[in-house]
Amino acid sequence: MNEIKCPHCGEAFTIDEAGYADILKQVRDREFEKTLNERLELAERAKRTEIELAEARIAEALRAEAAKKDAKIQDLKARLEAGEIAQRLAITEALGAVQKERDDLKGSLQRAELEKQLSEQSLKDKYETQIRDRDDAIERLKDLKARLSTKMIGETLEQHCETTFNQIRATAFPRAYFEKDNDARTGSKGDFIFRDLDEAGPEIVSIMFEMKNEADETATKHKNEDFLKELDKDRREKGCEYAVLVSLLEPDSELYNTGIVDVSHRYPKMYVVRPQFFIPIITVLRNAALNAVQYKAELELVKAQNIDITKFQDQLDTFKTGFARNYDLASRQFHTAIDEIDKSIDRLQKAKDALLGSERNLRLANDKAQDVTVKKLTRGNPTMAGKFAELESSSTPDTE
Repeated sequence: MNEIKCPHCGEAFTIDEAGYADILKQVRDREFEKTLNERLELAERAKRTEIELAEARIAEALRAEAAKKDAKIQDLKARLEAGEIAQRLAITEALGAVQKERDDLKGSLQRAELEKQLSEQSLKDKYETQIRDRDDAIERLKDLKARLSTKMIGETLEQHCETTFNQIRATAFPRAYFEKDNDARTGSKGDFIFRDLDEAGPEIVSIMFEMKNEADETATKHKNEDFLKELDKDRREKGCEYAVLVSLLEPDSELYNTGIVDVSHRYPKMYVVRPQFFIPIITVLRNAALNAVQYKAELELVKAQNIDITKFQDQLDTFKTGFARNYDLASRQFHTAIDEIDKSIDRLQKAKDALLGSERNLRLANDKAQDVTVKKLTRGNPTMAGKFAELESSSTPDTE
C-alpha cells in the first residue's frame, strides 16, 4: 500500500499498488509531454544559436581573407612602382595567384555555405518531422473526439473502467462480481454493478456504478448533479448498498478534481469520483465493509451471549413462576390438609367425648347391674319370687 498526500487540502490517504501505478502512469504521461515540449523548445533555440554562430564564423573568415587579399594587392602595387616591367610581371603573376586563391577561397566558402545549409535543413527537417508527427497525433485525437457522440464517449469511459478493473480482478477481487447492468425492467438501469463476497459466501459490499462523459463541443453541458437522483433510484431498485458516479463532467470544478467527493448529504451512501479514483473507491468501500463484517460478527456474538443470558433469565423466571405456582398450590393443599386434620381432630374429639360418655353410661349400667339382686327383682312379684325360691332350694345339696 502507498500513502498519497493531497496537494490541495494536505489530507493523506492510502491506495493499493494498482491504484498507485495508475496515478503514477498519468503523472508520467503528463511529465513526458512536458519534457518533450521543453526539449523541442531547447532544440529550436540550439538550432538558431548554431546557425548564428556558423554565419558569424563564415563572415569573419570572409573578412579575414578580404583583408589578406587587400594587403597582397597593396604589396604588389608597391613593387610595381619599383619597376614597370618587373611590376607588370609581378602583377601578372600575383594577380594570377590572387585570382587562383580567390577562386579557391570562393569554392571553400561555397562548400561551407552548402554544408551549413545542408546542416540547417537536416535539423529543420528533423524537428519539423517531430512537430508534424505530434500535430498529426493531436489532429487525430481532435478528429476522434469530434466524431464521437456523447453515447460513444460514455461507452469509451465504461470500457476504460471495465478494462482497469479486469486487470486487477484476479489478484485484488478474486470473489467479486463486476458486470454490466442489463436489467431495465424497472424502467432504468445503471452502467455496472459490483458485488464482493467473503470466504463464507455472504455478500459484504455492493456498488451501483454510473459513468458519465461528454464531448467538448457539446452545446448543452451537463452537471454531475443532473444524474444523482436517477443513480440513487437505480441503487435502491437493484439492492446495492453504495452508489458511485464516475464522471468527467465539469472538468474545471475544483470540488470534483480534488479526489473522492462524498455526496451523502444529498443521497445516502453516494460518491462522485474521477476515473483515476475508480479502483481506490472500490478498495476503500470494500475494506470498510470488511471491517464492518468483523464488527457485525462481534456484535452477533454479543447478541448471542445476551440471548443466552436472556434465555437463562427467562428460564429462571419460568422456574420461579412455576415454583411459586406449585408452592401456592402446595400451600393451599397444606392448609386444606391442616383444616381437614383440625376437622378430624374435632370429630375424633367428639367421638372421644361420645366414647367417654358411653363409658360413664356403661359404668353406671354396670354399677346398677352389680346392685341388682333376686330379692330386688322379685319384690312385688310373688310368682318370680316363688320360682327363684324353688330354683334355689333345688340347687342346695342335702346335708343329711
